[in-house]
Amino acid sequence: MELRHLRYFAAVADTCHFGRAAERLHMAQPPLSQAIRQLEAELGVELFTRTTRQVALTGAGEVFRGDVERILQGVDDAVARVGRFAAGAEGVLRIGLTGSASYRQLPALARLLERAMPQVTLEVHTEMLTPAQETGLLERRLDIGVLRPPVRQEGIVHRAIADELLVLAVPAEHWLSEAETVRLAQLRHENFVMYGAALGSVVNDAVIRGCLAAGFHPHCAYEVNETSTVLALVAAGLGIAVLPESIRSAPREGVLYKPIENALSVRLDLAWREDDDSPLLRNLLKVLEKNDIFLEGLEETT
Repeated sequence: MELRHLRYFAAVADTCHFGRAAERLHMAQPPLSQAIRQLEAELGVELFTRTTRQVALTGAGEVFRGDVERILQGVDDAVARVGRFAAGAEGVLRIGLTGSASYRQLPALARLLERAMPQVTLEVHTEMLTPAQETGLLERRLDIGVLRPPVRQEGIVHRAIADELLVLAVPAEHWLSEAETVRLAQLRHENFVMYGAALGSVVNDAVIRGCLAAGFHPHCAYEVNETSTVLALVAAGLGIAVLPESIRSAPREGVLYKPIENALSVRLDLAWREDDDSPLLRNLLKVLEKNDIFLEGLEETT
C-alpha cells in the first residue's frame, strides 16, 4: 500500500465522484479508478458501491475513511514539523544557568522565547557555574549557557547580557538589618556563606577581591554548591552572603538585601559553541539581537 493510494481514496471519499476526485488530484480518471480497485484488492474489502448514477462509501469504507484521515493528517503534521525544525522554528533548546541567573534572566528569556519562538521547548539546567557550563557546551549537552566570564576553554563564543552589582544578603535579625547601605569593611568579623572553592565561582573571586581591597580576607563559615542553599543558611542566621543583585528577584523570608558602597560588579554573558551552526541557534540569536538583549559596546569573545 502506498501513501498516494490513501490520498486517492480520501479524494474519492470526500467527493463521492471519480471525475471530480481526479480533477482535484490533477490526474486522469481511469488511473484513479484502477488505483482504488488495487487498494480494495489489497485490503480484501469493497470501499465504494458504484452505480451509473452515484458512488458511495460502504460500511467498511466509512471506517477506513476515519483512519485514513488521521494517517494523512499525521503525515502532513510530520512534514510541517520537520520543516519547522530544519528552519530553526521548532526543537528543544538546552540552556544552562548560574544560580542567580535563574531568578531574573531565566524568566525573561522564557517569556521572550514563548512569544517569538513558541514551538521551541526549553530544557533548563540551573545552578551551573561557569566551568560546568563550558564543559556542557563543549560536550554538546547544552546549546546555550548563561554564565559569568572569564571563559577559559576555547571554542566558546560569549556576549554580555548584564553587568550586575554585588549586594549583601543578611538575616532579618542581623545588626545591619536597619542599614540603608553597607561597606565591605563592616563585614570584617562576619561569617560568610560562599560557593565551594572547587567550583570556580566568579562571584567568589569578586567577593574575595573586594574584601581584600577593604583590608581583610572573608571568613568562609560555609561552602555550598547552590544559591538556594546560600539563602537558606543566611535565613537561618548562620552567616551573610555577597551575591549578584539579580538575587533581589528571589525574595526569601528571613533574608534582607542591602546595597554595598562602591560595590564591584560581575558580568553575565550568553554563551554558545563557536562551531554550532544549527538553525535553532541562528534564529535564537536573531531574536535576542532584535530584542536588544545584548549589551551594546561589548563584542563577541572566543
